[in-house]
Amino acid sequence: MAPEDASSSRRFAQCFGDKGEVEDVTEADIISAVEFDHTGDYLATGDRGGRVVLFERNEGKKSCEYKFFTEFQSHEPEFDYLKSLEIEEKINKIRWCKRQNSAHFLLSTNDKTIKLWKIFEKSIKVVTENNVGDGAQPPVALKKNALKLPKLIHHDTITAAIPRKIYQNAHAYHINSISINSDGETYISTDDLRINLWNMDISDQSFNIVDIKPVNMEELTEVITMAEFHPKHCNLFAYSSSKGTIKLSDMRSSALCDQHAKVFEMEEDPQNKSFFSEIISSISDLKFSRDGRYILSRDYLTLKIWDMNMESRPVKVINIHDHIKTKLCDLYENDCIFDKFECTFSGDGTQVLSGSYSNFFHVYDLQTENDILLQADKSAFKAKRAGSTKNKSPGARKMSRREEYLNVDNLDFSKKILNASWHPRENTVALAATNNLFLFQG
Repeated sequence: MAPEDASSSRRFAQCFGDKGEVEDVTEADIISAVEFDHTGDYLATGDRGGRVVLFERNEGKKSCEYKFFTEFQSHEPEFDYLKSLEIEEKINKIRWCKRQNSAHFLLSTNDKTIKLWKIFEKSIKVVTENNVGDGAQPPVALKKNALKLPKLIHHDTITAAIPRKIYQNAHAYHINSISINSDGETYISTDDLRINLWNMDISDQSFNIVDIKPVNMEELTEVITMAEFHPKHCNLFAYSSSKGTIKLSDMRSSALCDQHAKVFEMEEDPQNKSFFSEIISSISDLKFSRDGRYILSRDYLTLKIWDMNMESRPVKVINIHDHIKTKLCDLYENDCIFDKFECTFSGDGTQVLSGSYSNFFHVYDLQTENDILLQADKSAFKAKRAGSTKNKSPGARKMSRREEYLNVDNLDFSKKILNASWHPRENTVALAATNNLFLFQG
């Protein structure tokens, strides 16, 4: 199957957010986290304003469509008086807990504080009968047989969100990731130098399981960028570093997992080293495949797929930003080179996804080796609304899109797909583009 055909088989489905022409997006509205739950029936987004918005599947539709469920303020701006630092309310990560009853539970974190939220339907009841009346007439003496028991009837049902636990004061540096264990009872939180292990039920105590902070901070050569639990083995977790390495650790070996079980690292050719080498090799995200056999990692230029049984080199390297190597100086000047792109496996593990600039994103089919290039843009919403696809062959659209993407001078580096999540059971992806949430279906 040619890439053009593959692209045309994936269509724009929905867009939540501002669909108008006026570009008055505030910093607080920019989406910073996207996450499907384990069933795929619910979808959560977090933004830089500290809000969490939940969507639920619209059962009335045959296709995989979503509708607004609820919204709540997860984090507020804070101030660290000891360090004289402002703590942003921006949501860094959201992770759903596996559902045990009718309520939903999820973890959300900003730079310093993690919160466990309970989202549930709450019944509002009102009194329909009492002994006082409507208040217009003064109360009179009532006979014994005239006394009435107050009655409560259902008035309305609202969706409530309350923080069940607040986990704080455990990180000296900014939290970059959280990951829930397969046992459903523990999770890890990660900052630049440490990884902490928490029990969900205990908010005032955590265990430090990785610590790479040197005695002398001048000797610091790398930082931790991401950590993720193995999907099946509750004793295993992997963490990535700014040097482009992935280390697999086993919590059974020792309380402090400084001695890693495996190291996945691709040696760089010394002839290709440059001033930017260390920056672009830093891993911004990693994900396990659902069966736990493979690890997907994203650095600035590439996606890499690692086999858990082969540490020496990745089984697949997918070039995402090969065409912007000539612009690294400019990207360093405008700080875009430090952008942290996420990556994700499809539910069946046959495809991988990661974002780029001008709201482009790549879906790579590992079986057919098709690199499918798509764009999450308001024009897609307008095209669907107007149905304006006549007299245009899919091949022509695909070629023009790829040519536009490869033309570096025309790329808009202010528009970027950093956050994305794949439906666990269906070929549907959710992507954050500035303040818009896009859904594409295969």
